[in-house]
Formats: sequence, structure tokens, C-alpha cells
Amino acid sequence: MYIAIAQINCTVGDITGNAAKILAAVKQAEQAGATLIITPELALSGYPPADLLLRETFCQLCQHVLTELAKTIGNITLIVGHPSFDEDKLYNAASVIRNGEILHTYHKRILNKSPFFNESYYFDAGTQPYIFELEGIRFGIDICADFWLGHLPAEVDYTHLDIVLVLNASAYHINKQVSRYQATHQFIKHTGIAVIHTNLVGGQDELVFDGASFVMNGQGELTHQLEEFAETIGLIEIQNKQPVTGKLMPAQSPVASVYQALCLGVRDYVHKNGFPGVLLGLSGGVDSALALAIAFDALGADQIKTVMMPSQYTAGISLEDANEMAELLKIKHIECSIEPLFDLYLKKIAKDFQISLDPADFNTMPENIQARIRGTLLMALSNYTGAMVLTTGNKSELAVGYCTLYGDMAGGFAVLKDVSKTLVYQLCEYRNQIQRVIPERIIRRAPTAELRLNQTDQDNLPAYEILDGIIEAYVEKNLTPAEIIALHYDQADVTKVIQLIHMNEYKRRQSPPGIRITRCDFGTAWRYPIGSHYKAWATPLMSEH
Repeated sequence: MYIAIAQINCTVGDITGNAAKILAAVKQAEQAGATLIITPELALSGYPPADLLLRETFCQLCQHVLTELAKTIGNITLIVGHPSFDEDKLYNAASVIRNGEILHTYHKRILNKSPFFNESYYFDAGTQPYIFELEGIRFGIDICADFWLGHLPAEVDYTHLDIVLVLNASAYHINKQVSRYQATHQFIKHTGIAVIHTNLVGGQDELVFDGASFVMNGQGELTHQLEEFAETIGLIEIQNKQPVTGKLMPAQSPVASVYQALCLGVRDYVHKNGFPGVLLGLSGGVDSALALAIAFDALGADQIKTVMMPSQYTAGISLEDANEMAELLKIKHIECSIEPLFDLYLKKIAKDFQISLDPADFNTMPENIQARIRGTLLMALSNYTGAMVLTTGNKSELAVGYCTLYGDMAGGFAVLKDVSKTLVYQLCEYRNQIQRVIPERIIRRAPTAELRLNQTDQDNLPAYEILDGIIEAYVEKNLTPAEIIALHYDQADVTKVIQLIHMNEYKRRQSPPGIRITRCDFGTAWRYPIGSHYKAWATPLMSEH
């Protein structure tokens, strides 16, 4: 017996398009000799459909297209994920289809309540497991959290099961596959039952689904590992009710996986939203260089335009390095000095608001004006061409507010929103190992925004390895200030960084969406109030959650 895994890239709301993709996968599986094919969770509607599920016509269309899809299915057995109405309840469901009929519809029993997938808001929970037999093999069906969060031995009589089929829409973060392996090993240790995981692939808003579908036999041995971040149909041979070892794609390094996730996230955000291409400000700095490399790998040179907007504070090497990178990638590159505009702004402000032009009297106002001039120019080009602006700021800057509203934060998609500065450098090194596209001097020089004379990022911040360590400990690991200090970080640094994180919530709320690659990004996973009198840095002894 052969079972096919349909690791496909579905688009939220494109119900007929997703059905066509499912049908194409079925035909490919039939040609390969499969008798059973499994699609990801909610493959028909795309995942996550969110408030589309509140529209009755959307759910009705899903049901209609499912019925029409079923009519096209012959002797092969298809398991397809979809929303399902049943007795005025809405379920996250999986239907078993064969010979033009829907044989059974299973309802997901454990609903994911994470910030990314608040399924209990939309769906009702199912109550019954489902087991079916095919060619003498007894299969059970789980949908994502049924498997990852379920109380395993209590829910089903596992002595009567041979293989569990799991339909997943499991989003990527760093080392996510390791945790999937661990959970599956634990299940098999308790039950001795083989598991086939089918996972969604593709970008959807801030989320990237990495595919990486896999199979383990009843001894907990990995028998199949499909490719990450790519659509594919995996074929699994079953002998004596167990999967036989087949295709095992080698694991990528964490840095390589992050890079692929960022490329896929950009590609699908641009294409699924119908943008003709992207624009970005190329400064000669490391962040914009990495953003450009990702955009190039995701979209190709013909869909990218870069703009260098120097001021009197821009170093000559910044101009040289930006030009060199644009030439290496054969990108259309424009140079537009903002110095005349900047001078006009300062003179106008000085005249009308009686503000001194003496640099000694300035705060960050002139720096922010430069960023906002650049943002305005990029958005003007975006309006004119229809191309979307990619912002280039990283997670470290966003965490502590070292970014300018309506300036470098202006744009449609934040490529590096969840990428720390230290990881930015690692990703640049990784990309240059494949092929040199980022001039070495960009990676080696001290980071600077070049908004005033002799400026460096470390003028007011700890070194990035210290800053990023504190941010990771507080934001991603939820450690208390005392616990972070116990990791040998300076108390003054910890206090300052945590204070800055909370002070700048208002900025992050106004930032564009960006790709999640950690356990806790500054998008859906981070839900702190903007206004709060709670001082985390002043209460170091208790856990915040």
C-alpha cells in the first residue's frame, strides 16, 4: 500500500483555487500508485481563515466546493481539511472521500487557544474520535492540536490502531521541528503506533508554514522527512502495517531554515497580495543589505527597486557599498540625496516654531526628520508604481524603540521584524557562503544609522550581543529581571532594556506586519497594553506570567 502526503501551499480564501490544487495532488498521487492521500489542516479554506469564518457565505462556499470536489474523486481515498457546518455548529474538520462520496467527517476535538490560532473563538469542539480501515490497516485521524495537546491513552483504544494520520497547519519558528519530533516520540513511546504528519507549507501574513512533513514507525524511527519550505508530494510505502524507510531530506542548520522562512514569507506576502514588486531603501548598512538579499532570492531582480537616500551624514563607503551590492544583484538602483529637503525642513521649523538650529540644542528631532523624508520618498514611489515598500528594521531596534514612526517604519511588510541584530549578521554570513552578494565591508563595519556625525548604534545601547541576550531572555523566555541578572547581565543594562521595551509598545502597534521566526514575535504573540503602570523592571522577584 502507498500513502501520499500532499504538502501544499494553500491560499486563505481561494477556495476554488485550493480545491484545484488538492485535485492536482490527488491525480499525481494516483499516478504514483497511492491508495490514500492526506492534505493539511483546513487545506480547502486556507489557514488561518480567521474572521472569514464569521461570514456564513464563506462557510457555505467551502461546503459547496467540498461537495463538488468529492464528485471528482475516484477509487483513491482523500482526506481533506475544511471548515464544516453541522447542526448550527462550525467545526475544524477532515472529511474522508472515496468514489464520489464523503464517507465521514471528523471534527477536531482539541482547539488551539494560542494567540496565533484562537480556534475556540471560531469553532466548536468535536467529541468523537474516528477510526477507519483501508486494505486491512486501521487508521485514526487527528487534526494538529488533537495530537500535540491531546491526552493520548485516554482518548482512543490505541490497541486497535495501526497508524495515526495527523493533518497539520503548524507554523514555523526556530527549532520547531525538534519539538515536533519530541512530541511524536513521546506518543509512540506510549502507544507503539506509527504516525504520519502532513503539514501545510507557505506564507500567510506574519506566519510561515514550513512543511517538513514526516513519518515515524511504531518504533519511533524516522522513515520519511519531506523538504522544508517547498511544495511536494511525498509517497510512503506501507508493509506489514508499518511505513518502510523512504525519502529522508537532510535537516538544514537553524540559520539556513530561518533564511528560507524569510524568503518564503516575502514571496507569498507579495504574490498572494498581488503586488507587482517591492521597493526598499538601501543604506549601505547590514539590515537593508540582508533585506535586499532576501527579496532578491524570493522575487528575483526584476521585481525589486532600491533607493539610496544620502544626507550630509552619509559616509562615502555607504554609497560605494550600496552601489556595489546593487551591481552584484543587477538591481535597478536610484540615488536621491535628501540633503536639500533636510535643510528646507530645518529652516522651516526654525522660522515658524522659533526652534534653534544650534546642534547643541537638538535632540533626536533632526534624526527623525531624515528618516521621515526617506519614508515619504519611498511611499511616493510606492504610490506611483504600485510596488510595496519593504522596511528593513530588525527586532533589536523595534524592541527598544530605535526606529522612527512614519520614517524607517513606513512600509507594507517588515522582513526582519522578528530577527535580532546578531542573527542579522549570521544570516548575512550564511547568504554569502552560498554566493557573495553582500559586500564584506557592510558586514564588518560598526553599525550606524548615520543620522548625525560619528554616530554608532552603541552610543546609547549595550553591545548587540548583550542587548539581544536580554531581549531574548525577557521577551521569548519570559524571565524576570532577577533571573536575567543571574545570567551575568549588568543590572543597569537589564533595567534600561526592559524599560525601553515597555515604553515603546505604542511604536510596535503601528509597525507593519512581519515574519515570525521565534517563539515570541512582536506581532500576535506579544499582547502587552500600551498604557500600563506596571513596572516590570521594578519587581524583579516574581514571574511576569
